[in-house]
Amino acid sequence: MPGIDTGDTAWLLTSAALVMFMTPGLALFYGGLVRSKNVLGTIMQSFFALALVSVLWVLVGYTLAFGPDRANLIGGLDLWGFRGVGQAPSDVYATTAPHVGFALYQMMFAVITPALITGAVAERMRFSGYVIFLGLWSLLIYAPLAHWVWGGGWLADLGALDFAGGTVVHISAGAAALAAILYLG
Repeated sequence: MPGIDTGDTAWLLTSAALVMFMTPGLALFYGGLVRSKNVLGTIMQSFFALALVSVLWVLVGYTLAFGPDRANLIGGLDLWGFRGVGQAPSDVYATTAPHVGFALYQMMFAVITPALITGAVAERMRFSGYVIFLGLWSLLIYAPLAHWVWGGGWLADLGALDFAGGTVVHISAGAAALAAILYLG
């Protein structure tokens, strides 16, 4: 197995930063689409997604998405709390960069995905309801779907390729947004 490649590591971290910057950008975009009385609340939804999903990802989200496969449905809890995720490369993912760098990169996608949904619920959902939705959706929908496609689950076994997050990020966020607006009106 090759060791850590500085170029690969630099590109992975740069890409993680670029994905992270999408969340504040999305907050400003959505803030510009709502009435002035709801700008702060809408921006807060995106920034809170960055905070909450980051904590959930480190605690349990990463292991559910990228932990050892359990029945092709979910990752095992072997990596909870980033246990075993360190400077050494993973044997499976991003084998030329630190494992923690890969986990950080994937965390940024875990953050931006529910933040995309905030556009659908802007001016329609209380912040407390959004916080509950955000936590549950991240763990019950995003993490298993990421495992199915990127973490070695059943969709990966069928040959599904999702290089740009078309399935894990965009389809899941779009479906959740549609469900939210149908429910909320």
